[in-house]
Amino acid sequence: MMALSKWILRSLMERYRLPWMCRNMCASAPLVGVQTQPRPREIQEDTANSIKTDTRKKYFADKNVLPFSEFLTDTFGRTHNYLRISLTEKCNLRCQYCMPTDGVELTPKQRLLSTEEIVKIAKLFVSQGVDKIRLTGGEPLVRRDAIEIVQELGRLNLRCLAMTTNGIVLKRKLPALKEAGLNLINISLDTLVPAKFEFITRRKGWQRVMESIDAAIDHGYKPVKVNCVVMRGFNEDEIVDFVDFTKNKSVDVRFIEYMPFDGNKWNAHKMVPFQEMVSTIRHKYPDFEKVPDEVNNTSKAYKVPGFLGQVGFITSMSNIFCGSCNRVRMTADGNLKVCLFGNTEVSLRDAMRSGMSDDELLQLVGGAVGRKKKQHAGMFNISKMKNRPMILIGNNLVYDLKINNERHLRIHGPNTILTGLAINARNMTLTGYPRLYSTKDAKPSLTHIDEAGKAKMVDVGNKAITNRTAVAVGQVFLGAEAFKLVSENKMKKGDVLSTAQIAGIMAAKNTSNLIPLCHNININKVVVELELDTNEHRVNIKATVSNSGKTGVEMEALTAVSIAALTVYDMCKAVTHKMLISDIKLLSKTGGQRGDYHHT
Repeated sequence: MMALSKWILRSLMERYRLPWMCRNMCASAPLVGVQTQPRPREIQEDTANSIKTDTRKKYFADKNVLPFSEFLTDTFGRTHNYLRISLTEKCNLRCQYCMPTDGVELTPKQRLLSTEEIVKIAKLFVSQGVDKIRLTGGEPLVRRDAIEIVQELGRLNLRCLAMTTNGIVLKRKLPALKEAGLNLINISLDTLVPAKFEFITRRKGWQRVMESIDAAIDHGYKPVKVNCVVMRGFNEDEIVDFVDFTKNKSVDVRFIEYMPFDGNKWNAHKMVPFQEMVSTIRHKYPDFEKVPDEVNNTSKAYKVPGFLGQVGFITSMSNIFCGSCNRVRMTADGNLKVCLFGNTEVSLRDAMRSGMSDDELLQLVGGAVGRKKKQHAGMFNISKMKNRPMILIGNNLVYDLKINNERHLRIHGPNTILTGLAINARNMTLTGYPRLYSTKDAKPSLTHIDEAGKAKMVDVGNKAITNRTAVAVGQVFLGAEAFKLVSENKMKKGDVLSTAQIAGIMAAKNTSNLIPLCHNININKVVVELELDTNEHRVNIKATVSNSGKTGVEMEALTAVSIAALTVYDMCKAVTHKMLISDIKLLSKTGGQRGDYHHT
């Protein structure tokens, strides 16, 4: 009966995502012999009205759960005691899976977190239970004050202070890092072949990385973790060689499934799944065996008996481990990411620079963690989602913040993605909406895609009714012969221009039947105009659509132009197939909450 009650309670929590239930239980459930501070009155009252203390005690009676900060506990009961901080967007390598071919637009220095801000954020998270911090990049060691930051964080009595580095300059800086308190190192190395290294990183340096691995072992780091991204057609033939690398070295080689990030041209064929890698290794080492994993570890640990080191597999794509996720990320420009694959971010940098107190920052953090999804979208959906390039792990956003209704703060956050944000955490309200974008690659999130990457229709029920107009244009290049027949109205199928005009009008009125996620709306007026350009042997098409409603008519205008152009093509294809439909675009729109738009 108790097991059934637990299952029902957990199902309700997950189905309805009851934050008060899950958070207060996971964050505050007392254990025998453990004294906890009384919670604020409002939380006590909420809990008393919703779930009895006896029930909480029974639920956690057989679980190894300690009281944990409510701000770092999500609605699924996951506690986040691991913070990853990116020190810089810069890197001295150009790895193909990490950086787009044409590079990335770096954030101006003044918009990156300062040393003091990094330490402030770290202290804030440590005060709430974080006991592991990892410094990443870019390449963290290209930041001039990297050792100083390690020294400051080393004073926080962390269980683990780690760094992920490409190893290019690690050997030289390792003694100072060790003295500063760094006690765990991950070194990225995707190949044991120098020529391949130069190909994938677009730089030289393989020997320096190997020397850094040996130096880390000599300085007592045990094990030294070696991160290897496996890509079919590049290094999947070295999987067994990397296993052999663990024979006489105290290293933990972690094979990482190739993951999609903006600009790295990911596709499923390049990704080598975990089970295939295991099968490849067991072909040479049949006794390759599973060994116990550390708590909350993303890596599935394996070992060849008798080898000094071991192997792990990070299966982000083929076998997700979201249920045990305990980490959050801080980007170099101060944005909090609660999921590596998520495109929702909150700018703590802007919040700090606006003068928010620590308590207010915690409310902001708690709101972000509270909205963390149960799991990421899955392999094929992830590949279609907008996310930062790995080296940057956005969009410029304006959001308004009210605290106790006393302060009204507008924060402009370049490279900040905050899709559909609405925090109502005790005394703070934060609402966000997309605006202009500060980088050439940044794009708005897709409103017709849900968290799992599936199609959805936007709810316009709460939108205001406004007058809206959209104008779209397009062109059809006919060629001399077809153009002559159209202009003289001698095409065998009839009057091309009149037929295309009617087709465009009909298409505008039937847009919701043609475009699945478009709303069926009332249209006030549709005007489709076709004009002949004698010099270019071209038909210019223009559609103007207007309505009074809760959603715009851009799609109706674009559909009208598209169908009119296709009708022209259809009526002329008996004469020639060398026609070109070109430059169909939205020329302008007016009305709606996002304001007017004019193509330039």
